[in-house]
Amino acid sequence: MDKNNFLITHEDESQRLDKFLAEKFEAKSRSYFQYLIDKGSVLVNKQKVKKRFVCKAGDEIDIFFQALPDITLKAENIPLDILYEDEHIIAINKPANMVVHPASGNWSKTFVNALLYHLKNKIEIDDQIRPGIVHRLDKDTTGVLLAAKTIKAHQNLIEQFKLRQINKKYLAITINKPENQIINAPIARHPIKRKEMSIIDGGKEAITEIEVIKYNDKFSYILATPKTGRTHQIRVHLKHINCPILGDPIYGSKNVNNKFNFSTQLLHAYLIELTHPITNKKIKIQAPPPLNLKKFIEQI
Repeated sequence: MDKNNFLITHEDESQRLDKFLAEKFEAKSRSYFQYLIDKGSVLVNKQKVKKRFVCKAGDEIDIFFQALPDITLKAENIPLDILYEDEHIIAINKPANMVVHPASGNWSKTFVNALLYHLKNKIEIDDQIRPGIVHRLDKDTTGVLLAAKTIKAHQNLIEQFKLRQINKKYLAITINKPENQIINAPIARHPIKRKEMSIIDGGKEAITEIEVIKYNDKFSYILATPKTGRTHQIRVHLKHINCPILGDPIYGSKNVNNKFNFSTQLLHAYLIELTHPITNKKIKIQAPPPLNLKKFIEQI
């Protein structure tokens, strides 16, 4: 694995990292560097960053070059439950067990593969791995998933998410009964279990509002409104207050999950509110919960 190390000069600052690297190393594409950045193979001041990172003079860049896997995306005939669609955006009701975009171990049967088939491979966004993707849902989280079909819509929606102008609400079944509250607890990657997130001092700001809809002596049916967008945020916050989501294989109770025969979290992205990226009209998109969640709600 080849490595390259250099400092950003005043002449090169104020550029997006992926764009700057593609211009500096002309033999490599922008999507190649996006792939490296997403994998953590490009570090800025020894830290992982996002491809949208803007370079500053004095930043130290470490690049660990590696071969790009064969990730030619294939359109796959996977049915989509479409909630909203026009010429610029699309929203679906994502089922459980669907990964949003291809990644190591999941190069097919993802939402992106289904989207390419639905759009007959006609999509403007130039991203080798995540065309159209503006946000994500965990593999087994169901509900509203939004995507862009044009470059202009993609850029606008990304900016709306960045500025926290898009409102999302989730339904969940929790073990125990939480209080109606706002959880404000920073989240960062677990220092040992690197695929997990955890509440850590000095982590990124993470805020979730919790409202209990109904409950019994064992479980609660809640509405969760994330004010920030951290990985696994709702799941981590509910574990933090000792009210983990039923079925959560990572942050939940193994004993309770096994007793009630749930192996995936009962977490559903119920609603998303946004400003249409082209018309500027307010849009509210709702997704009916899946059958297993509906049935459990009826028992509470």
